[in-house]
Amino acid sequence: MERRQLYIDGMTCINCQKRIENCLRKRVEIKEAEVSYETGTAEILYDANKITLQEIIRIINGLGYDAKAEPNSRKDIALRAVQELTIILAVFFLLQHFGILNRLAPDSLADASMSYGMLFVIGMVTSVHCIAMCGGINLSQTLQREASKDISRKMFKNTLMYNMGRVVSYTVIGGVLGAIGGLTGIGGSLQSSSLLQGSLKLFAGIVMIIMGVNMLGIFQGLRGCLKNYPSKPQKIQDAFFCKKRILFLHKMRVPVFHKKLIPFVHKKISGGRKTPFLIGICNGFMPCGPLQSMQIVALASGNIFTGAFSMFCFSLGTVPLMLGFGSVVSALGKHFTRQVLRVGAILVVVMGLSMMMQGTSLSGLDIKVASVFSTKESKQMQADNTNIAVEKNGVQYVSSTLESGHYPDITVKAGEPVEWTIKASEKNINGCNYKILLQDFNQEHTFKSGRNVIKFTPEKEGTYTYSCWMGMITGKIYVKS
Repeated sequence: MERRQLYIDGMTCINCQKRIENCLRKRVEIKEAEVSYETGTAEILYDANKITLQEIIRIINGLGYDAKAEPNSRKDIALRAVQELTIILAVFFLLQHFGILNRLAPDSLADASMSYGMLFVIGMVTSVHCIAMCGGINLSQTLQREASKDISRKMFKNTLMYNMGRVVSYTVIGGVLGAIGGLTGIGGSLQSSSLLQGSLKLFAGIVMIIMGVNMLGIFQGLRGCLKNYPSKPQKIQDAFFCKKRILFLHKMRVPVFHKKLIPFVHKKISGGRKTPFLIGICNGFMPCGPLQSMQIVALASGNIFTGAFSMFCFSLGTVPLMLGFGSVVSALGKHFTRQVLRVGAILVVVMGLSMMMQGTSLSGLDIKVASVFSTKESKQMQADNTNIAVEKNGVQYVSSTLESGHYPDITVKAGEPVEWTIKASEKNINGCNYKILLQDFNQEHTFKSGRNVIKFTPEKEGTYTYSCWMGMITGKIYVKS
């Protein structure tokens, strides 16, 4: 017997750890196999007379991972981290520069009065985000362990079951939130609370960044965070559908309906150790920005049926792209999957950064952070390049023009009322910019085509940030003494 340690790249979550362990433990020549997702290693005890270390490495590589007998050097690890971070920042700034991140928003506000058809459209638009956020999880439930004659049918079935789980989860959660909103009356206040929405987006952004970085495998120290997702669904299934529980129901002479129902459901949704349906159900609890926005819509509806149907329409809109993604990548094979997951991981981090920026804008944290690093000279230069108010009869008048992906900056004086006129054309009003929040002045305005007038009185000198209702587009109000 010989014991060796292997170093494995390409594990994106704890399910990869279990997948490798299960594959190795099926081999009679391998007596022990302990794989660690956190450290990226595998401790293997094997019979060297029956199988070689290179054969074991080939088995692991055949699953779509990269196993080696020697660890990567620190220089290689650092170089790879720099490369991935450079790509992430480049993609982020490019998408932000061309306004692509902002244009993922639909052409209407996601509020409780929105039509179900528009909710379906929002689902279709944000399914691009779903591919980046959940694409890896989708693939982990779609790809088959072993080749067979009907592998294409099984792959499509797994993809379909995964998406069915998502639809069921979203619908049920929507109904629960609608009921809570109706019983407590907090739906409206939650929808209008930019601080709460900002906090949710900030939390979601941080989690998305950690998930994306873990998928890329560039900072091993972060692998301890969120390591159990998505392994929990399997534990839930094992606890509820285990053989002991089924035998117990038989012994207790439970009615035939219940005795047959649990084994039937278990058989239908358990495709082995991985359960696409339950993994899909658990996606309803993902820290996802667009999903949380829709959950606020369901909560604001104040009705169990309206909330459920709202989330159902939204989830249905996300299915076509997710279904096609899983099926196409499954057909292309496991080796292609690694590249797809890498691209998806980069997009997850980029979306996470965008979500964090939205969260800081909505919660008002961005201006606090910016003020720490800003000098008086830089603030003065920024203020000089804005629309400056003109005083007349004790009132400050300032005019601006609304652009599709940009908000104007203005400069006013403290202690005097401001009348801000913003000219907006129909073509420049979209689903992201058409509602702005001036949190520091307790102002909220919905744009209409033509002249829009906003009135407020700044009391203190400083730099104030305002944003769209989603926190994607921001502008600044410079208040001088």
